[in-house]
Amino acid sequence: MSGKSADHRFPIPKRLSSHGPARIIALCNQKGGVGKTTTTINTAAALAEYGRKVLLVDFDPQGALSRGLGVVNEDVKTIYDLMLDRKLKATDVIVHTEVPGLDLIPANIQLSAAEIQLVAEPGREKILAGVLRPILGDYDLIMIDCQPSLGLLTVNALTAAHGVLIPVACDFFALRGLELLIKNTVELVQERLNENLKIDGILATMFDPRTLHSREMLNKLNEDYGKKVFKSVIKLTVKFKDSSAQGRPVTQYAPSSEAAELYRAVAREMVERGCAP
Repeated sequence: MSGKSADHRFPIPKRLSSHGPARIIALCNQKGGVGKTTTTINTAAALAEYGRKVLLVDFDPQGALSRGLGVVNEDVKTIYDLMLDRKLKATDVIVHTEVPGLDLIPANIQLSAAEIQLVAEPGREKILAGVLRPILGDYDLIMIDCQPSLGLLTVNALTAAHGVLIPVACDFFALRGLELLIKNTVELVQERLNENLKIDGILATMFDPRTLHSREMLNKLNEDYGKKVFKSVIKLTVKFKDSSAQGRPVTQYAPSSEAAELYRAVAREMVERGCAP
């Protein structure tokens, strides 16, 4: 697997139809440090670059997605407020980012209290789906960046979603957790809460072609999961950390870099696979 990116000189066609109803994708992996938030930010930015109207939902109390897009004001309304305050509407908490066509519902550490506060709520697994429903017609795609755990928040995200995209680092321990995620969480949600949920794909990230271990793990991922694995492969590069530190997607921070082209390739493949409208 070469991991070569698509040529940006031949972009996917811009979407010409009106927005919505949005397709919702949860980016999920219970293991941290696999490039999940990086994938959320940069894939969304690439899709926006190609004319899609995209909403990102930061669903991790660490708020890395929000910070990675330069939203660091702790006073802003967040997804926590939206889920707990029935008077609020989604439009009250949406932040417009510097990327045209890319909006955000931010999060901060307050979200860590949500699992405890929601546990006694009727239909607690469907609260996120309920607050997003009124804005489905405003977007082509809604992407939820889940926290690295398999608790109530992640179940909410999977219950709201049409598909799940799983970023997996080319690392032995990351691959070990993948089967657990699919069998014990995704399939359980499919059986009990959201029969329409599908696995959109598995994206190999943090691939270092210089190491035998990384190459072997990529080969094993393809052997075990076949067509579920994206052809696009995200290589390990410091450009992603640099762009996050600047609060910008790599497609803006270094638009001509290989790193930006890698996520444009993911965006193209999502459209080709029918994951993104």
